[in-house]
Amino acid sequence: MDLSTIIGFALAFGAVIAALYMDGGNIQELFAHMSALILTVGGALGAGTISFPLPVVLNLPKLLMKAFMGTKEDVQGTIEELVKMADKARRDGILALEEDAKKIDDEFLRKGVMLVVDGVDAQQVRAIMQSDTRLMHERHLSGVGLLAAMGGYAPTLGIIGTVMGLINVLKQLSEPEKLGEAIGAAFLATLWGIMSANLIWLPMASKLRVKSEEEVQMREMLIEGVLALQAGENPRIVREKLSAFLPPNKRSSDEESK
Repeated sequence: MDLSTIIGFALAFGAVIAALYMDGGNIQELFAHMSALILTVGGALGAGTISFPLPVVLNLPKLLMKAFMGTKEDVQGTIEELVKMADKARRDGILALEEDAKKIDDEFLRKGVMLVVDGVDAQQVRAIMQSDTRLMHERHLSGVGLLAAMGGYAPTLGIIGTVMGLINVLKQLSEPEKLGEAIGAAFLATLWGIMSANLIWLPMASKLRVKSEEEVQMREMLIEGVLALQAGENPRIVREKLSAFLPPNKRSSDEESK
């Protein structure tokens, strides 16, 4: 699980609930008029469906789950795996990596090593792997764009809900005792619109954008590693080149452990 996402949600909604109680309210009041929640969340989803292709919208549950899932990439372990393959390729030749390539769990890395083993030109290997990475990033950005768009639509839909509620308030001017509750219900839509945008949709979009950039960086490292194998570079040089993709503190800890 991605702890930062979970902690962030707990802090954000905890602050909202704490402020609500401090002002004399209670959490039940947020759900007192479900029409506000339906309008803001359902309306934002509907507007997003209009704006994006249906496959992107249907992928929304997976997108939300991905924001809560931690990354599984073992960058340091992958570097060591590439260094071992570089050593083997220098000693036994690039064709000796064929069996090792079949055992690689990462599909992208396995594909790259197999291209090298098959004798594909280095320029073509780079082009194929970079194209694969670019298309992956574009797919990710479609999902990020959907969440960002929903974050943009939600506040406006909240205002629409408030206007609808105020129209209902005007119809009850002859009953002053009902005006307070009616006005409160009207502004609840604005609250849900702003809150869902700034505590759910936009933060989720930012989280997925960061995760996508991390995956792109990981793939860039793998591309450099695969091309280093093909060039027959010294394993020590391969380690130094790929370690540049790690934060400085991780690099120093790796060197101390050797």
